[in-house]
Amino acid sequence: MGVRVPVIALTGYLGAGKTTVLNHLLQAPGARLGVVVNDFGAINVDAALVTGQVDEPASIAGGCLCCLPDTDGLDQALAKLTHPRLRLDAVIVEASGVADPPHLARLIRFSGVDRVRPGGLVDVVDAAAYFDTVDTGGLPPARFASASLVLINKTDRIAPADRAETVARIAGRVRASNPHAHVVEITHGRIDPVLVFDAASPHDPVDELPLAALARHDHDGDHDGEPHPRVSAVTVPATGPVDPGRLVDLLEDLPADLYRLKGTVTVDTGRSMRGHVVNVVGRQIHVAVRPATQASDGLVAIGMHLDEPTVRTRLEAALQPRPGRPAADGLRRLARYRRLST
Repeated sequence: MGVRVPVIALTGYLGAGKTTVLNHLLQAPGARLGVVVNDFGAINVDAALVTGQVDEPASIAGGCLCCLPDTDGLDQALAKLTHPRLRLDAVIVEASGVADPPHLARLIRFSGVDRVRPGGLVDVVDAAAYFDTVDTGGLPPARFASASLVLINKTDRIAPADRAETVARIAGRVRASNPHAHVVEITHGRIDPVLVFDAASPHDPVDELPLAALARHDHDGDHDGEPHPRVSAVTVPATGPVDPGRLVDLLEDLPADLYRLKGTVTVDTGRSMRGHVVNVVGRQIHVAVRPATQASDGLVAIGMHLDEPTVRTRLEAALQPRPGRPAADGLRRLARYRRLST
């Protein structure tokens, strides 16, 4: 089937700043991104280089854009943006401010496009307006039920004396709706792109005009020198075939603050050695068989404020080869995730 492209949903109530987040993500050097938006007008790229036709996405080397008036044609856009010839690292779907995040998450999760895998749902919150718009009391907002990452944005608009308490209240309401959501405080939409997707290269492609370069060129520059919160990353190589049960134990119970886990592993099935590609975003687990390659195996853990020694210990334990034949239960659990991922 080939490599599946992660599709990331970007949602947020009207005025929360999701387009600002998108524009910041688009500036990641080397990123080859596809973007599905409702309106090109707010995206910081040269309008002369994009097209609003879904059936003819703008073929900018290093990135493509599609414009949808609604989500009815989402699969059509995803089919075109995930075509292997584009070699995109990820596709970001920016929903309108009135879109229902759980509905969008379902559309991506059950997409009929076989080159797609869910890449998480990022919901952006306006910290200053949250309790006047999204959450006016009563039950916690249902919009967070499908969120893997919630960005509490515009915290600089809250008086310093009240900021910590307000952020804590919002985070509490988010986790009351979804205890597994990762919550990150940001300003001006600045989030480390590494938390959200992988770029194939840390540098812009030579002789190409990627969306990253366009976004940086057209960015308003108001906060160019302002750093964003940096993510932590822990990489552990595999020294040999891994035990499926230990691997699934890690996938189902990630260390605290770990948002993404990715890597390739060779699994000992008891009869043969089978390569797998592993991707976890929040609580979404995607496992696929990979063709035999000479690539080195290992796992990479990504998150905010990771306890790196603890995370390293957990990854090393999961990658530790098990003597003798693997337990049948571990093989069944891993096979279940392969089935759910297809």
